[in-house]
Amino acid sequence: MPPVIAITPCRSLADYQESVRRAGAEGRVLDAAADRADEVVASCQGLLLTGGPDVDPALYDEARHDAVTEIDRGRDDFEITLIRAALARDLPVLAICRGMQLLNVACGGTLVQDIPSQVFGALAHAVKTPLFGVAHEVWVIKGSALWALMQEELRDGEALDVNSRHHQSLRRLADGFDITATAPDGVIEGFEKAGARFCVGVQWHPENFWRTGEFRPLFDGFVAAAER
Repeated sequence: MPPVIAITPCRSLADYQESVRRAGAEGRVLDAAADRADEVVASCQGLLLTGGPDVDPALYDEARHDAVTEIDRGRDDFEITLIRAALARDLPVLAICRGMQLLNVACGGTLVQDIPSQVFGALAHAVKTPLFGVAHEVWVIKGSALWALMQEELRDGEALDVNSRHHQSLRRLADGFDITATAPDGVIEGFEKAGARFCVGVQWHPENFWRTGEFRPLFDGFVAAAER
């Protein structure tokens, strides 16, 4: 039987589901109103944290920036409980965009609430291009899990072209995590939990590229960890 990947609910699920399916797993979209974290981590072999609205800054003890206009505290709380339960069982976790941000917050880290106003010289990270359009490159740190999975796709051994639809990013890294990719402006674009079976976060949206396959190795690695 293929491994079952729990997928957190969001507005645009189809590309996440297809990326998981093409990597050989069965996706199970969660229901925040009905699913319990302990049951999810007991019955699924991996957790995929999807994109969505901003994380509530109250969760990392900050007042809300004016640019934070949409939050879903109920979703935040549900997914933080899921994250902590998954990490306690060493369940493989792939965290994308908001998912990466929430993973950091759930483990004690903080966020840049608004890149354009809080990061000097920042690139455009909220780019209104087609879902699979290239916004900028990221530099991947050699020796990381992300580098090992994506090395055949890397330009000059370190660079990936990515799409981008976010205005927040990681500020203080949670304990036990390492940075694995940055944008040229210094914004953190990837991180991973040291010693975990598989716990990788990326700030862009690799799921949008399932038609062309640039980020297939990332999903393949995630599903392979879930199979084990």
